[in-house]
Amino acid sequence: QVEVVESGGGLVQAGGSLRVSCTASGLAFGVHPMGWFRQAPGKEREGVAGISRSGASTNIADSVQGRFTISRDNAKNTVYLQMDSLNAEDTDMYYCAAGARSSGYYGLNPGRYDYWGQGTQVTVSS
Repeated sequence: QVEVVESGGGLVQAGGSLRVSCTASGLAFGVHPMGWFRQAPGKEREGVAGISRSGASTNIADSVQGRFTISRDNAKNTVYLQMDSLNAEDTDMYYCAAGARSSGYYGLNPGRYDYWGQGTQVTVSS
């Protein structure tokens, strides 16, 4: 059974930094692309960042380009999202997802990801 678990969310002041982590089990982690998404109540889920199987390539949303970085450690079955220069508009529930091993897709379309975690809340105070 595949399990995806996010951690590291919390409350941070505007301008601050936070790193959230995601560990996946029950799958061959290194052959799945991974992604981070966020969603506010009543809004559509938004792609934030995606990373290829090896970690050599990434895809970052324009809204967070230059502030957010995605990385992965395949030996630890973990993917990270480093968030810097946070602002109030970054307040959301953040979700991690594993993509299909067959396609290798690491873009920002949530519909292309198969396994999802329960999310971790990030709140930025202004």
